[in-house]
Amino acid sequence: MDMAEYYYPGATAVGIKVSDGVVLAADKRVTYRYTLMSKAGKKVFKVLDRVGIASAGLIADMQTLARTLEAEMKIFELESGLRPRVYNAAKMLSLILFRSSRFSPYIVETIVGGVDDEGSHIYVLDPLGATIEDDYAAVGTGAQLAISIVESEYKRNLSISDARNLALKAVKAAFSRDATSGDGVDILTINNYGVNEEFIPVL
Repeated sequence: MDMAEYYYPGATAVGIKVSDGVVLAADKRVTYRYTLMSKAGKKVFKVLDRVGIASAGLIADMQTLARTLEAEMKIFELESGLRPRVYNAAKMLSLILFRSSRFSPYIVETIVGGVDDEGSHIYVLDPLGATIEDDYAAVGTGAQLAISIVESEYKRNLSISDARNLALKAVKAAFSRDATSGDGVDILTINNYGVNEEFIPVL
């Protein structure tokens, strides 16, 4: 069974970087094949004071990765005495994914986003741990439609509020064509002051 055949769970997750922060957003619907399992799945997670992740894939793998990454980064912070950069979190997650890929791979695509002393950052990772930094990203079964919305409206000088509204619009747009995405949007807004989490119901 190959990865594409294995990857039934649907989702839409988006990350957008602007000068004063990062926005991560994802839908709430949890599916398995063509069955709706839950309307309250959590796919965005705070992992550090100014870093979060958004994922698409198996909900159990998302939750496990978020907890593992949070624990590993706290150990890193304690041992080094340094505040981790966003790159450190992305690199750690890449190593976790790569190590697992040979035996029991995590069925997830992940966006790592946050703010550090070097500015705002977005990294997108595939299930094997390959990592790319970009200004914005979308993953999941609704990614094609979501990224088209982001690309058509993204500008580097957007405010964090504008980026939040664009991420919401992009995830909501996927609901109209992707039956495995829906049931509201979780949003993390990250800036130098920390992480703000909100839920937006979508009827």
